[in-house]
Amino acid sequence: MNELQLGLIGLGAAAVVGVVGYNKWQEHRHRKVAEQLLKRDHGDVLLAGQETRVHELAPESEPVAFAPPSEVFAAQEPARYETPPSAQPMEPALSPEPEAPLPGHLRQEPTLRSEPSLDEPVLTETVEAVESTETPAPEPVVPALPVESPAPARVAEPSSALAGVTDEEGVPAILVSAAIDYVARLELMSPLSGAKLLGAQSELLARIAKPVTWAGFNERIGKWEQLEPANDAEYRRLRVGLLLADRRGPLGEADLLTFQGAMQGLAEDELAAIELPPGEPALSAAIALDQFCANVDIQIGLNLISKGTVFPGTKIRALAEAAGMVLDASGRFARCDDDGRVLYTLANQESAGFSLESMRTMSTHGLAFTLDVACVTHGDRVFAQMLDLARRMADVLNGVLVDDNRRPLTEAMLEPFRRQIAQYQSQLAARGIPAGGPLALRLFS
Repeated sequence: MNELQLGLIGLGAAAVVGVVGYNKWQEHRHRKVAEQLLKRDHGDVLLAGQETRVHELAPESEPVAFAPPSEVFAAQEPARYETPPSAQPMEPALSPEPEAPLPGHLRQEPTLRSEPSLDEPVLTETVEAVESTETPAPEPVVPALPVESPAPARVAEPSSALAGVTDEEGVPAILVSAAIDYVARLELMSPLSGAKLLGAQSELLARIAKPVTWAGFNERIGKWEQLEPANDAEYRRLRVGLLLADRRGPLGEADLLTFQGAMQGLAEDELAAIELPPGEPALSAAIALDQFCANVDIQIGLNLISKGTVFPGTKIRALAEAAGMVLDASGRFARCDDDGRVLYTLANQESAGFSLESMRTMSTHGLAFTLDVACVTHGDRVFAQMLDLARRMADVLNGVLVDDNRRPLTEAMLEPFRRQIAQYQSQLAARGIPAGGPLALRLFS
């Protein structure tokens, strides 16, 4: 091999090395340019503005955690209507204040309205009591309300006080409301049936003590509706609400984290966009709402006790049924409005509840009428009806109406409580939670 050939070989090898090196340099330069162009300097659009982060789901025995430790409240469930000192109530202050604070679930003596309304029950005929097996003597004639057509209770005219109230997206407040719910918003890639959606995270949601409500937009009829397992409608847009407070107390951190985990799991499984409000403000709002409810949650009680002789069960049943009351599963008689909502109840003061089988032979020394102020509209009218029935039953049964200290009720004792009924129902209305409306019934359950 001569010198020319060796030189050509060397030049060829140098050219190959040069080409390879040039290509490597070009590849490195283009990679740097691409990295600069594709660099992400924006947040995840699905999670923007949120304080919660998705973590790996905990075992079933432990709650799901989403918020960093610095954002998590101590996992405490305050006793019903006992707010920590640091919590500041958010409700508007109304005046004048009641004569004395009335804690939730405290049965108060009622108030008397000066004139009964035209739609209140009027005793117009007599009804014989149900046959009793206690004594062979015939039952006395009992003046009572007509059995066939008792006067309808028209004190709760608006069957849905918030039927026309919607949020900015048109979701009816009677389904899901930011005023009393922690609301998750989901937009699904593909529509799913209500039954599938309700069952998707049922095991996780079953651990939550507070009620969860589902609302979906039915594109076929163009409106929002409550999801039902038997409904074959499909939904792409969802609003899922977790109740912030009820009579068991405010929403706790563990329940909130579990709910967030369930909603995140649903979003991941169905490739849905999800929006969850921050957790810490929601827990504070729950405590404030619970405190407000505590300040307006009272039950008005009327006690009817015997003057010596017991009240026969047959007479009690005849008088109650003639007044339009029905015996419910809890062993009490209930007076309901046209929509089936309870106005007031009649219960046995003694331990045994009422039942159709025992009414023939039972007797009692006392009866208790109860009105739940937050759960009825026009509380003054409902109370006037209850008081009228209680007084007439006292006359027939030879009893006397007393307060919780067994003092006979007088007009002077009743008047202050009339003002309190009006005040508490006014406070509920000012808060956007009218007494007897759908939101109030959910909160005071």
